[in-house]
Amino acid sequence: MFSKSAWLHLRIPFSFFLLPVYFFALCISSNFTQPRMLWVLAIVHLFLYPASNGFNSYFDKDEKSIGGLKNPPPVNKGLYYLSLSFDLIAVILAAWKISLLFSILILIYGLVSKAYSHPLIRLKKYSIGGWLTIGFFQGFFTVLMCYVGINNFDLPTSLNMKVIFAGALSSLMLLGNYPMTQIYQHEEDAKRGDITISLKLGILGTFYFTILMFVIAAAGFLWFFSTYFEMKYALNFLLFQLPTVLFFFYWLFRVRNNMNKANYSHTMWLNFISAVCLNVFFVYLFLSSTGVLNVFS
Repeated sequence: MFSKSAWLHLRIPFSFFLLPVYFFALCISSNFTQPRMLWVLAIVHLFLYPASNGFNSYFDKDEKSIGGLKNPPPVNKGLYYLSLSFDLIAVILAAWKISLLFSILILIYGLVSKAYSHPLIRLKKYSIGGWLTIGFFQGFFTVLMCYVGINNFDLPTSLNMKVIFAGALSSLMLLGNYPMTQIYQHEEDAKRGDITISLKLGILGTFYFTILMFVIAAAGFLWFFSTYFEMKYALNFLLFQLPTVLFFFYWLFRVRNNMNKANYSHTMWLNFISAVCLNVFFVYLFLSSTGVLNVFS
């Protein structure tokens, strides 16, 4: 029914890079059950995120590399309908398997992701507005959304200080990371009139800005883990970030000598290393802090 190119533009494997936010929400949850954990994971990462990817691809019509797709095929109308179908499935499953509130949050996320890409609004073309939208909705809002779904809590119960701080830290991290995902797309973004935050900062400016944001976010995470968990988790968080930091500075060194190294390949490697390190850390935090690891000790 839908072409192979339409399915490719959903970029389902790319959801792996956004998994740390889900795992962070899981780590601060107190009323999780295995079915809800799995359903929230599937709804968000197999339907909601791919729907956003597909919708974004349809209106961007990229000819060069995009996140998770080095050589994007031409888009067609089938991609538009496929992305909307995935959105609808996400909303229906959320209401059926979790709650009406979770479904509403899924719907809101989907609508905002469309406003980010659709030519009538296209928040993406505004450097600060687009950057803040991504930071808030892929960070704070997603932590809250996943927390509501995993625990099946109402909104007042979910908006406690632990969740608020976790969401704020997630947004802070994404506000630093997101410009790095745009660093190889300056030419194509400028051609479309999308003045992204990375385009405004410039290539080296994007690197330096990310360093500043990472230092602030890391300090916040250290405080959070030492306050709501134990100091060992705060220190382990820093340890798990070491591979990402080393690759980042290796890449920066190469870019300073050759601006052409600010390319798709290095961006994807940074995303992959960062996602692996964060995912492994949060899985470890969840298993250890809930006592699951003690069963095997």
